[in-house]
Amino acid sequence: MTKTLLSIGHGYSAQALARLLLPRGWRIIATTRSPEKAARLSAEGVEPVIWPGTDLAGLLAGATHLLSSVSPGAEGDPVLAELGPELARAQHLEWAGYLSTTGVYGDHGGGWVDEDTPLTPATERGSARVTAETGWQALNLPLHIFRLAGIYGPGRGPFAKLRAGTARRIIKDGQVFSRIHVDDIAQVLAASIARPNPGAIYNVCDDDPAPPQDVIAHAATLLGLPVPPAVAIDAAPMSPMARSFYAESKMVRNDRIKAELGVALKYPTYRDGLSALLAEEGLDPA
Repeated sequence: MTKTLLSIGHGYSAQALARLLLPRGWRIIATTRSPEKAARLSAEGVEPVIWPGTDLAGLLAGATHLLSSVSPGAEGDPVLAELGPELARAQHLEWAGYLSTTGVYGDHGGGWVDEDTPLTPATERGSARVTAETGWQALNLPLHIFRLAGIYGPGRGPFAKLRAGTARRIIKDGQVFSRIHVDDIAQVLAASIARPNPGAIYNVCDDDPAPPQDVIAHAATLLGLPVPPAVAIDAAPMSPMARSFYAESKMVRNDRIKAELGVALKYPTYRDGLSALLAEEGLDPA
């Protein structure tokens, strides 16, 4: 029987998973809001569906696996709002995944958190994620929750801003973030699909939490560009969204993806990941 993944909100991370599964003979049905993106997905071998606007109940009934990458909005999780009753009856699913965020842990003053740390979100986005996680857990699904750290990868990282001269090294004492390369997200999801453990929660991050200014400085060095000057956070012009990220500081443990799923990270540090991104561009680090 062909394995069929219904990927709702088929974004950056889900697309990386599809690149792993398609060569293995999977059928991938993916929702998108954009007709232009739908055309690109079709060219990649994915079956696109415009959603909202399409009834997903029939597609859910024919899927063996389900992944939701949709963020909750002001009205809550739109997938749960539209498909809640159908999801509650989806006994045929072999695996379901929900992409959440490490923002559910809130601020820990730069200290360590793991999957058993109480959820104390410090932002509205984090609180909405906790509510969404709870809603998904209330369904009778073989559910796996993946709490993703800051995502980077091809087309998403510090290089473009450094080349454009717009990158800044924003300094806040004690600030530290965890990160994850998108290809490592994909391999964690694939490993979970291969070794289901319904009810499991996984932190998905690399081995090297680091201050954001260190990442910018290292990326500039790789490019052979001047390291941007330091700017104190109180003096930095930032959007409310960007500033909210600095409201939380923590280091995230990833032991569970290694011990339970057998994952060996391709990019265990941001240094590994940034060097690989340059190599993909055909450039050698300076």
